[in-house]
Amino acid sequence: MFQTKRLPARPDVVAPDGSDVRVLLGLDGGTMAHFELAPGRVSLAVVHRTVEEIWYIVGGRGEMWREQGGREETVALAPGDCLTIPLGARFQFRSFGPDALAAVAVTMPPWPGDGEASVVEGRWVPSER
Repeated sequence: MFQTKRLPARPDVVAPDGSDVRVLLGLDGGTMAHFELAPGRVSLAVVHRTVEEIWYIVGGRGEMWREQGGREETVALAPGDCLTIPLGARFQFRSFGPDALAAVAVTMPPWPGDGEASVVEGRWVPSER
């Protein structure tokens, strides 16, 4: 079956990390969503239990911290950047500047629901929601 969907005007849900999520489409192998973190905000640091993700930045500026197996890095984020969040990696992100940090992400396998993400210690102090 073919599916077509326009980006929803309002978020469908708040992610475990505190970002606003607009659910897009999915297939058996993965799902796609649009994530947005308001200007000046810092997400909660989380780790996923069963999924990994690929993010493509579509708006705003910020940074992403990732840590796994003793290796960690912080990378700058701007429109056109693409990054991976492997299974079991801890990650946290923050938004700089006047615009929200926005990304389209593919989650593989599809997002299973509540309990998938656990809050962990991160690099920065998260914003209050």
